[in-house]
Amino acid sequence: MTTLQKGDKAPDFTAVDQDGNTHKLSDYKGKKLVVFFYPAANTPSCTIEACNLRDNYSEFIRKGYALLGVSADTQKKQSNFKNKYELPFPLLADEDKKVIEAFGVWGPKKFMGREFDGIHRTTFVIDENGIIEDVITKVKTKEHSSQILK
Repeated sequence: MTTLQKGDKAPDFTAVDQDGNTHKLSDYKGKKLVVFFYPAANTPSCTIEACNLRDNYSEFIRKGYALLGVSADTQKKQSNFKNKYELPFPLLADEDKKVIEAFGVWGPKKFMGREFDGIHRTTFVIDENGIIEDVITKVKTKEHSSQILK
């Protein structure tokens, strides 16, 4: 789905998180950043993925990574999701899909025999200089941390 690949410059973005705080790519200069896109807060697979990242968060921090989750959910839905599962990282409420479209993860999907447009579950690992180190399109929700930290 996305045309971004390893070695590309990550798209610049600005979006608000569940608490209304603004996040920009430039805020993470000098840090490694994981930006994971998921279809919808509080759905089974998205919860498994987010909780896997939560359970391994200390390892991400130890290795110098910051994490950002992104979906098109409202701030309220993101806030409820973050609080319910005690997620230690910000969740961007990209309601206007500007970040989602900048990363190219919005498009046609099939689920249970029907076609619709939605977010393709994709994770981008971005280095300290804003260059994409890895693009994970085949996300294994139960073991996503090990896919990233390999």
